[in-house]
Order: sequence, then structure tokens, then C-alpha cells
Amino acid sequence: ASRLSVQASRLVELPYSSSDDDDGDTDLPMAQQDPGVWCPVPPKPSAFSQCVRYLAFLWNLLFLLLGLLALAVGVWGLLAKGSLRGDGLAPLGSDPMLLFVLAGLGASAVSLAGCLGALRSSPCLLRFFLGAMLAFAGLEVLGGLLLLVARQRLRDALRDALLLCLLRYQEEPDLRFLVDEVQQSLQCCGLGSYRDWETNPYFNCSAPGVQACSVPASCCLDPWQNGTVTNAQCGFGVLRLGDMAASTVVHLGGCVAQLGAWLRGQVGGIAAGAAVLVLVEAAGMLMALKILRDIAPIGARD
Repeated sequence: ASRLSVQASRLVELPYSSSDDDDGDTDLPMAQQDPGVWCPVPPKPSAFSQCVRYLAFLWNLLFLLLGLLALAVGVWGLLAKGSLRGDGLAPLGSDPMLLFVLAGLGASAVSLAGCLGALRSSPCLLRFFLGAMLAFAGLEVLGGLLLLVARQRLRDALRDALLLCLLRYQEEPDLRFLVDEVQQSLQCCGLGSYRDWETNPYFNCSAPGVQACSVPASCCLDPWQNGTVTNAQCGFGVLRLGDMAASTVVHLGGCVAQLGAWLRGQVGGIAAGAAVLVLVEAAGMLMALKILRDIAPIGARD
């Protein structure tokens, strides 16, 4: 009996085997064994990456402000002319201010996505920004190809647009301002000649108003009265005169030829502007790609 008690006490005092210890370790969660393997600390972005991030934010903020400015100008123009009222929605599609509204909305939306994407390091917003910029670049390339391929059709479309401006000269303040600026800057009158203003229902010789057989003051050789005030009546009755007499009062040549010559002279400036626009867009996309590359490992873990 004494021998059995001694052996029992020795069995109680025996330590656990090493195999039991190993089995106990395998029951622990893997994250508790080595937390650094499964939850790595994201590396701190370099100074260059931080600089690119803040530069991208400021870049998009600038274009966001420009987009909001264009949107405000467009909405103000529509409200000032009453185009947003119920009875003015019909000519809304041909209102030039609508271009400012659409351009402002597009630029604001894309720039806002770029701002938030750079500030919050959001892959979704940055990808949306890149997609929109690529779409804009594609439209610009398509527009350039159309200019090269369909120059004659575009010239005819420009002539039709100018004819529409002549017909609606008295009805649309924006078109009136545009026509007056073109005629004064290029020193021209009408499309092909000053007699094109006979197509306008207010300037036609059969019109009942005081402007019958007249042309706008912007056609006059000297539209100023006393050098300071525009003489709105300097073109009255010009269409009743012959070409010789009218040449002493207004410009006889049309604006289509003058506008074509001016555009040909501005080819270098237009090309330089297009190159600057491409570089600006490329800079924005490169910054967005750099930020995406920096946050890609973190986004992949999520």
C-alpha cells in the first residue's frame, strides 16, 4: 500500500510533456501569435509623396473655383434674361449661357472628385477623376480631328451660326454683344457684305420701325459721338444708300472672310494654347496616378 501511494504521488508531480505545450500553442489565435504579420503598419509616405498629394489638392482646388465661377456666370446670365422661367425654357437650348453652366458643372464635379481623392487618399474618387480626364482628352482629340477632316463643313456651320446671330440680333443680348464685338474688332459688317442685314426683320427696309433699312452701330466707321458715347443711330438708313455713299459711313466687307483670315493668323497661338492645356491635364493625371500608386497596397488590403 505504501508503495502504491508513493507511485501515485510521483505521478501527480510529473510535469506536462513538451508535446502538450506545443498543442496548447496551436490553439491560440494566429493574430495573437504574431500580430505584425497580419496587421502590418502602413509605411509613412515620403516627403515627395506628401508634396505631390498637396500639390494635386491645390491643382484641383484651382480648377474647382474656376468651374464654380463659370457656373455662377452661366446661372446669373440665365436668370438675368429670364431663360429659366416657364415661358423661357423653349429657347434655353440655344442660349450661349447654357455652355457656361454645362462647362462649370463638368469642371466642378471632376475637380471636386480630384480634391477629395487627393485629400482623403480615396482610390474610387481618384479613378473617377482619371476616367473623366481621359474622357475630356478623348473629346479634345476628336475635336481636333474634326477640325482637320471636316474643315469645309465646319466653315459652313460657322456661317450658319453667324446667320442665326444676324437674325436674332435684337432678341438675344448675348448674341448682340458677340456680333458687335466681332464687327468692331474685325472692322466688318454682315456675313458677306453689309447688305446681309436686310435679312434681319428689324433692319429690313419693309420693317415698320425706325430701324428699317439700317445696320447696327458696330458697322460704322466711327461709331462714337464726341469720342466717348456710342452713336446708336450712325447706321440708320444706310441700306437705302448706294455702295459708294455707304462706304463713307460703314464697313462694306463681310465678317466671314475677315474671321477666316484672323483664325489663320492665330494658328500658332491656338496650337500653343492646346499644348498648354494638354500639359496641364497630363500633370493632373500624373499626380493622381502617383497618389494611387502610393495608396494601392493599403487599398488592396482593405
